[in-house]
Amino acid sequence: MLKNRIQLITSMFFLVVTMAACSFSVSTAKIQDAYMARDVSGTPEKTTTFSQDEPFYAIVDLANAPDDTTVKASWYAVDAEGVEPNFFIDEAVITSGSNQLTFDLSSDNLWPTGSYKVEITLNDKLDRTLEFSVQ
Repeated sequence: MLKNRIQLITSMFFLVVTMAACSFSVSTAKIQDAYMARDVSGTPEKTTTFSQDEPFYAIVDLANAPDDTTVKASWYAVDAEGVEPNFFIDEAVITSGSNQLTFDLSSDNLWPTGSYKVEITLNDKLDRTLEFSVQ
């Protein structure tokens, strides 16, 4: 009986030590929705087509996210007139909790016509790619 108790206590001790040594974090953060818009507020409508003089807005709805969640938007000209294919334009990172995040990209010049994309990364993992065009 005493031997069984000692084994039980020893097993519990090793279990606690093992759990403490293997500290890890599980985030339930997720991107509930992501879309392109012509307006900073994301209204009145989502779009995938812009004119050459418009800024681009990528709206990301972040849910179940702790305050240290990072979301990155990486902008590319995929196939635009006079630009090398898949040309990296810029990127921005926002650290936030659950919230609506707005990424924007503008230019002092007209955007070349063609296809573009923004890659949305959640905590260093590509979550989705939003494709759009300039006409």
